[in-house]
Amino acid sequence: MKNPISKAFSLAKKEGRPALLTYTVAGDNTKKNSLKILKSISRYADICELGFPHNTPIADGGQIQTSSYRSIKNGAKIKDVFKIAKDFKTSKFSKPIILMGYFNMILQYGQNKFLNDCKKNNIDGLIVVDLPWPENKIFANKCKKKFISFVQLISPTTSKNRLKSIIKDSHDMIYYISMLSTTGGKLKVSPSKIILNYKKIKMINPRKNCVIGFGITEKTISSLRSADGLVVGSAICKEITVSLKKGQNPVTKAGNMVKKLKDKIL
Repeated sequence: MKNPISKAFSLAKKEGRPALLTYTVAGDNTKKNSLKILKSISRYADICELGFPHNTPIADGGQIQTSSYRSIKNGAKIKDVFKIAKDFKTSKFSKPIILMGYFNMILQYGQNKFLNDCKKNNIDGLIVVDLPWPENKIFANKCKKKFISFVQLISPTTSKNRLKSIIKDSHDMIYYISMLSTTGGKLKVSPSKIILNYKKIKMINPRKNCVIGFGITEKTISSLRSADGLVVGSAICKEITVSLKKGQNPVTKAGNMVKKLKDKIL
């Protein structure tokens, strides 16, 4: 059975473009608006990443941290994240959904309970930021048994041998972190250098879907369009923050931004 994530990549490739992946924090700026934002951006996104709000998000830059703190302040809990995801997946706006969070949260919740709830709420994939390969092998296998795609992370410093092993063990996609930074940092590496590194990864297994994330904005997205997929998160979170400060509708503003991003890669 082909995972919806793989199907989304196949569809984008047929259209001659990269898949567009978006990231928002569940519960930002309210639980109700969080669902509305997902529905709004899903008209243009191929895959939606939904983050668990976390009070110490080590991999996340200022924009996502701000979104997380807003969500926590509004009382968003793990059960709310699942509810938002399920409501989205059972709506007419449904797209493949990947939950993103940290392993300590999963441990506290209980691994088996967490995966059962993922399955029950139609979750297609998981990114666990602080669970690298090979430490993630047991958990990744548990995901596979539930038909949940575990997304492996690789970076510019990942050695070739390690890269081969990670790609071999990966499921429907791998996530290439374009630079050694927290999310939302200014692109410190030229897009041509990122694509050069990306092509080296693709040479190991050209059939494996690989997305690029970190530092992607409206200005840089078109220069990276030769990738299988591109992830934009901090720029969307920033748009939500700015709209709230200006008293504008974050649902409309986030949707409009993702439309502009999509237009850049068509």
